[in-house]
Amino acid sequence: MPDANGQAKQEVAVLKLPDGKEHSIKVYRGTEGTEMFLDIRDLYAKTNAFTYDPGFSCTASCSSSITFIDGNEGICCYRGIPIEELCVKSNFIEVAFLLMTGELPNRNELKEFQKEIKANLLVHEKLKRMFESFRMDAHPMAIMVAVTGALSAFFSELDQSDPEFRWLATIRMVAKFPTLAALAYKTHLGEPAVWPQAKMGFAENFLHMMFATPLEEYKVNPIHAKAIDVFLILHADHEQNASTSTVRIAGSSQANPYACVAAGIASLWGPAHGGANEAVIKMFEEIGHKENIPTFLEKVKRKETRLMGFGHRVYKNFDPRAQQMHKLCHQVLNDLDVLDPHLELAMELERIALSDEYFKKRKLYPNVDFYSGIILRAIGIPTSMFTVMFAMARCVGWCSHWLEMHQEDQMRIGRPRQLYVGSTRREFVPMQERPGYADSPTEGESRASSKSVPGGGQNFMLEPHHPLAAASPGNASGARISEFIQGLARRESVTTSSFKKSVPDDTGASARKARTSESKTMSPRNQPLGSVEERKSQEQ
Repeated sequence: MPDANGQAKQEVAVLKLPDGKEHSIKVYRGTEGTEMFLDIRDLYAKTNAFTYDPGFSCTASCSSSITFIDGNEGICCYRGIPIEELCVKSNFIEVAFLLMTGELPNRNELKEFQKEIKANLLVHEKLKRMFESFRMDAHPMAIMVAVTGALSAFFSELDQSDPEFRWLATIRMVAKFPTLAALAYKTHLGEPAVWPQAKMGFAENFLHMMFATPLEEYKVNPIHAKAIDVFLILHADHEQNASTSTVRIAGSSQANPYACVAAGIASLWGPAHGGANEAVIKMFEEIGHKENIPTFLEKVKRKETRLMGFGHRVYKNFDPRAQQMHKLCHQVLNDLDVLDPHLELAMELERIALSDEYFKKRKLYPNVDFYSGIILRAIGIPTSMFTVMFAMARCVGWCSHWLEMHQEDQMRIGRPRQLYVGSTRREFVPMQERPGYADSPTEGESRASSKSVPGGGQNFMLEPHHPLAAASPGNASGARISEFIQGLARRESVTTSSFKKSVPDDTGASARKARTSESKTMSPRNQPLGSVEERKSQEQ
């Protein structure tokens, strides 16, 4: 409402504190959406109070003009343009320019942008040799975290106050990502590197580097290239998700931009974030046939397994990206004349789930991950590369947010606070007064009863009655876990109980973790992966 001078009147909310005092909080509203944003930046200084919001589900960490999401209406726009239009009318390079600059390029700008991308496709020979040090069974995302961070050593000019440096750094990152991704895949196969070609487009070059060999020329199928292009558009940005927030908070310390992107890759690697499309394929394989869907959904309702590819942290209606992915999936498989049993299974699973009151009540709809894995498999992308594909697209979003932080002067270092629920102040206890001290061997006894084991020029001391590597029933990776580490793991239940007493009304991820930790009827290996409600906390 305007004031007497015709100016917009500042909205204010009033917070009443337990001591009866009141604090006025400025209210802001975005250019889109109906949400109110309460400015609490002076809350602690004036009231000695913090807000408590684990997972930041009700906290805006920044202002941004890049992507707008309306979860209730199922809207996603890049710089104001609906994502549906961009998928049909644009291409990934044009969308990258849009996200990074704020405007669609004119003909000359697009030409020059493409020229800069192609000029930075190659990676340093020494960086290429770094790939040779990885095991062939190393996960491609592990390789990507390492080599992306290593770019900091090759491009160490760190004048982040210079906008020309910032643009050069981000264009390098976007250009080199598909080359690094293809090299990670070749490392996994044990095949020699295939370098990009200037005459090819972005998606074409990636497919060429992935599937060509020195002995066999790979002719890129235009259907494949178009599908990759649309996939990249749909995954290019999605507001303040876990990985983008990671890039922003790393960037707030003025870290090297390549290190910031490496941090984003590490965050995206988590199965609750970027690994969901791979999990969807595994779910289809677990179900097997359409006839098994009702039984599978009953297991989901009993919280014995997860319904992957459904639900979203933001979207409470449909995910607009999922609708585009659904269309693309049908188009690609029809054009390629491929009959994928997973598509038939996915469509039937979607139909049954959306007609079931249990899932309708929880507003669980297919998300962007539900169909994307089917598309990637049809193109020939292995499941181990699914999250790398996600990262290649999201790299543009990360770079856009990193640029925006500098351009909008939002470089205040990120420093969240905490609700401390640990021990109250206490005195230091000397070793001889601590529990178990009398039962421990003295230093001399320990040396006399131990033996030396040569290994790589070092001597490792092994206690004869304390095996270095005891098997752990909950260790799915197959690694050997010492009894000492097993003991440390058993202490977690004590910490969990302390938290639950301090925050008894918590209903978020911490509470779910507490319930899982306290379960004594199942070994960690055999516990269910979580309820369908937990999937709603996952973020793309």
